[in-house]
Amino acid sequence: MLNKMKKSIKTILLFLGLILSLIFAPSCTKQSIHQDLCITGDCETQFIVVYRNQEIFPNVNGEYEIEWDGLNYFQVKGQTSELNPEYCNADGIPFIETRFDSDYWVVFNNIYFTTPMYSFLGWFNDNGLNNPIPIGQYTYTMNDLIDLHPPLNVVGYQIPKHFCTDCPYAPTIVGTYSKYNYHPTQNILLDDEMVGDEINIFIETVFNTEGGPAIYDPNNDDPNLVIKKEIKVIVI
Repeated sequence: MLNKMKKSIKTILLFLGLILSLIFAPSCTKQSIHQDLCITGDCETQFIVVYRNQEIFPNVNGEYEIEWDGLNYFQVKGQTSELNPEYCNADGIPFIETRFDSDYWVVFNNIYFTTPMYSFLGWFNDNGLNNPIPIGQYTYTMNDLIDLHPPLNVVGYQIPKHFCTDCPYAPTIVGTYSKYNYHPTQNILLDDEMVGDEINIFIETVFNTEGGPAIYDPNNDDPNLVIKKEIKVIVI
């Protein structure tokens, strides 16, 4: 009986000792390693203008002059800093995107064309029924076409006719995107009607687009880094 009581007391004391050790043990906190967002430390972007596979260099005013000679587009080619592996997926695909936009829209308002109209059970001028005889003409104006196709931004997108500016997805519709690569490239529309005009191209690069821990800067709660640039092109 005495031995059983001793064992019980010993068990209780061990249990109390365990509880006290947990209460008074020093707390442990996981230290974050503040990794730079980009491998080189500072994240950077660079862009050049290319026409007919030749780089166009800026003039003394920082403007790019393109002499139109029949090719209906030029290119904006970029190079961005590479992300550290912590900001890429398991396959090494970087969480980065570049958005292109411009202030130049293509709108037609003084063009029309006429097309012949044919009857479903109309007449033909040959026995093989290959050449139908038109029963009249119909004229299409650009107003008719604009109802079907809204104005085109030269970077390659259109705003829908019933565009919801207050919807959460609205910003994703404005502009064209190059995602998950370090060499963003965009073709820009160009034609002879633009000679003498100025095109402002807006470029926004977002590093770490998928979020994740903001460990590259302990004082920054925003996991994204955004770099904005502007290129001014004059068509001559």
